[in-house]
Amino acid sequence: MAAPLLEVSHLQVEFPTRRGTLRALDDVSFDIAPGEILGVVGESGAGKSLTGAAIIGLLEPPGRVAGGEIRLNGQRIDNLPHERMREIRGRQIGAIFQDPLTSLNPLVTIGRQLIETIQVHLKVDHEQARQRAIRLLQETGIPAAEQRIDQYPHQFSGGMRQRVVIALALAAEPKLIVADEPTTALDVSIQAQIIGLLKRLTRQHGAAVMLVTHDMGVIAESCDRVAVMYAGRIVEIGPVADVIHRPAHPYTVGLMGSIPSMDGNRDRLMQIDGAMPRLNAIPTGCAFNPRCPQAFERCRRERPELLDAGATRAACWLRADDGKVAA
Repeated sequence: MAAPLLEVSHLQVEFPTRRGTLRALDDVSFDIAPGEILGVVGESGAGKSLTGAAIIGLLEPPGRVAGGEIRLNGQRIDNLPHERMREIRGRQIGAIFQDPLTSLNPLVTIGRQLIETIQVHLKVDHEQARQRAIRLLQETGIPAAEQRIDQYPHQFSGGMRQRVVIALALAAEPKLIVADEPTTALDVSIQAQIIGLLKRLTRQHGAAVMLVTHDMGVIAESCDRVAVMYAGRIVEIGPVADVIHRPAHPYTVGLMGSIPSMDGNRDRLMQIDGAMPRLNAIPTGCAFNPRCPQAFERCRRERPELLDAGATRAACWLRADDGKVAA
């Protein structure tokens, strides 16, 4: 295994409020190697996008990193001044967001946006930047890139705009790409094209990718490993095939069971009873214990760390002592 490009260690993110401080991310740790795609999945409110925002350095105030470390290529980046982080963002970290219209200026041609991004981070003149922009558009599958480079975002379809956003994310050859729900607003056929494009470009450029999504189909198709999040923590992490086919945490079991199967008849889909707890009402012990059909006394009393569970690691007391319940 190559040395990790991104290392997130014991990350904590808090939001101070008038009624007290809310902890939105609690002790999140993972790493991503060069050329690897790590999927991050979970229900809305689990902390997926917040983790990405913390890595990029775009937490909405009053949110703040309250503990832990984020390292990129061995350099700590979570405590850098705003201007220094701004230099790293774009040059070393690229971002792809769910809605391309939020990433593109509707009043400026896509060519100008690409050229300005390239010139901010790379030492090239205008013509060199323009030629690089055209190559990026060609790489991302934009037809007639030489002509379309001078068009505006509204002249592109949703799928084409997302390709432009990917080109922007790759403009300065970043080492890490944080992709937050990059296919959610697209139809299935375009989703498949965008995922294929992201995989190909990742391999070509050797970048590490953190892919945030709620779609297990996207995870299965595109990722090498997957981290499952619940209530601001990672509850299971491991190779995609193992997490999908042999989930170790009851929450992951529920997520996998709720996916419709193409073979066999099923009258009802499995569901996870209850709802994710609010930040001001996270239960003692394992946060999933009120919804877990296998919870026992220790689950309500102590919070589990990630434990070995075969090929994956799961934060579940069912995995303590080599899978034997330790009450």
